[in-house]
Amino acid sequence: MASFVDRVVLHAAGGDGGHGVASIRREKFKPLAGPDGGNGGDGGSVVLVVDPQATTLLEYHHSPHRRAPRGGQGMGDERDGAKGGDLVLRVPDGTVVKDRSGEVLADLVGAGTEFVVAQGGRGGLGNKALASPKRKAPGFALLGEPGEERDVVLELKSIADVALVGFPSAGKSSLVATVSAARPKIADYPFTTLVPNLGVVQAGDTRYTIADVPGLIPGASEGRGLGLEFLRHIERTAVLVHVLDCATLEPGRDPLSDLDALEAELAAYSGDLGISGGRVPLTERPRLVVLNKIDVPEARELAEFVRPELEARGLRVFEVSTASHEGLRPLTFALAELVEEARAAAPAPEATRVVLRPRAVDDAGFTVERRTDGSTGGVYFLVQGAKPQRWVRQTDFNNDEAVGFLADRLAKLGVEDRLLKTGAVAGDEVRIGTDADAVVFDWEPTMAAGVELLGARGTDLRLEDASRPTRGQKRKEYTERMDAKTAAREELWTERSAGHWADPSDD
Repeated sequence: MASFVDRVVLHAAGGDGGHGVASIRREKFKPLAGPDGGNGGDGGSVVLVVDPQATTLLEYHHSPHRRAPRGGQGMGDERDGAKGGDLVLRVPDGTVVKDRSGEVLADLVGAGTEFVVAQGGRGGLGNKALASPKRKAPGFALLGEPGEERDVVLELKSIADVALVGFPSAGKSSLVATVSAARPKIADYPFTTLVPNLGVVQAGDTRYTIADVPGLIPGASEGRGLGLEFLRHIERTAVLVHVLDCATLEPGRDPLSDLDALEAELAAYSGDLGISGGRVPLTERPRLVVLNKIDVPEARELAEFVRPELEARGLRVFEVSTASHEGLRPLTFALAELVEEARAAAPAPEATRVVLRPRAVDDAGFTVERRTDGSTGGVYFLVQGAKPQRWVRQTDFNNDEAVGFLADRLAKLGVEDRLLKTGAVAGDEVRIGTDADAVVFDWEPTMAAGVELLGARGTDLRLEDASRPTRGQKRKEYTERMDAKTAAREELWTERSAGHWADPSDD
């Protein structure tokens, strides 16, 4: 199994936020001393961080599902839940993050660069934080929000100054092994190199990296052979080197035809123009031609024969031999010169700008749309917005007081007024959220909003009254019932004494 993976699909999920708790402080001589429920902790996030020691995405190929820790639940005595720690995933330098549709989300270049893939959920507030002068002892708490879930594609694009381009067995791996300390696998059969190999070259005062990537064949830009697996790794390079095999024994191949095939594939390949290092087309980057294996007499003769035509095309040509090391020193210094020119021409890195995007004056933070259900033909009103949807996720619908609190918040935000303006009437169906996970309500615009209508803790008089009668209420009802029985008995005796109940046989 190959130990190098440069493309994986990562299923990331942020940690859920912890729930708040509804609790009442109990002290000596103060059985109900006020709310003391703590808040839930925030869930952890899934964060990608560039690590120079990482060289492959193999770890995420074997374990693609990653979830951050969830936040702890709040507790009584004003104790907040623990926050879930972030799940840090180490990725190689040059990793590109895309969504399923192929849109680039982040280009991670440089040690320490971070990107949050999945945000953790917020923790819910406890009843201590929800207390107010009017609602002194809330009988509910807010739920924690679920963490964000996202599927992303990670692609590794090697960071190198020079890329060696050539057919299989052209001698690219041997060239890297000769001019650097890298030791790639070298053999006399095609496609020996299956993964990119990086080497560091020191030429005078200039140090640069050189990449030996899998061999290129006609049709690679369309996915043939290693195809895009090869071309992806040369998008960021500043200099391209065409390594041409002058000692090949394959029929129909020669250095000139090989060069034409390589140039055609580079021209057909279109990289991600929005990624740093991929804006300049591959065909417009500085390039050199290396005529390799001149230690073979026939190869040296062929190199001397094709060199004038290559130079007529405006290309710098170097005749080298990795076996005898002939011509390697001039080649390394020529590459160093081109790399220095590319570095000098590169724009200076700009400081990160802090962009402030204030909310528009007429932006209410939510939208209300009148829609028709395609399956039933019924009309409903869809409410969408960050605040309404977050409030719905945090509401415990098993607690009437929490539902009433949600109604108060929505009314204060202006949702009811917007529904009236949109044409909603009593009894209409209202959905809050997306079509997939919306919460459905039967709207009652006449419902009063106010803390003064709250009943016992955990209840709301605006909703169905399921509260139990108190002892005083039971005593009052019993007294009224007994008084009614006594009055009925007295009325019965009065009628009997007046003779209204005479025996019918006496008539």
